[in-house]
Amino acid sequence: MATVNLGFNLDQLQGLVSAVRDDPSKGATVWEVDTTWKEGFKSEATIKSYGRSHKIQMDEPTALGGSDSAPNMVEVVLGAFGCCLTTGYVMNAAQRGIKLEGVEVRLKGDLDLRGFLGLSDKVSPGYKGIDVEVVLKAPGVSTKELEDLHQHVSKTSPVGSILARPVAVNARLVPQG
Repeated sequence: MATVNLGFNLDQLQGLVSAVRDDPSKGATVWEVDTTWKEGFKSEATIKSYGRSHKIQMDEPTALGGSDSAPNMVEVVLGAFGCCLTTGYVMNAAQRGIKLEGVEVRLKGDLDLRGFLGLSDKVSPGYKGIDVEVVLKAPGVSTKELEDLHQHVSKTSPVGSILARPVAVNARLVPQG
């Protein structure tokens, strides 16, 4: 298998894979985000896992009463899923010796606003479906190899798994006077 450089530290990743394989407890991770309301429908998520701090602004489109200063939350979910898949393709292609020249992931989610707006108990407030189209540019790589890569990435995407199966959510109110 040829070694390919797809722009990330493959040795560091392989070290992590080995460490988790040798000691599965090293694979148990916790990810943290704090969000704060800014004004109107503007909010900000601060990602603080692993000693990092990144901020993501979110807002609603003007059609939903927001100021359209940033993507809204359901758009960010689609973006997170698409970027998770992209990372999976790049990571797994490098591990398989596949030289990718391009990855494009196009996502569309169907959402009925009646659920979010509380107008119907029979309509889910979330996506009822997400369609994903993946374009992998890898000249000289067989369709079979790309299909195997696609199946593996689809199966191992953390965000895809979060979206596809029920996840326990424990939301607690902490009142302040």
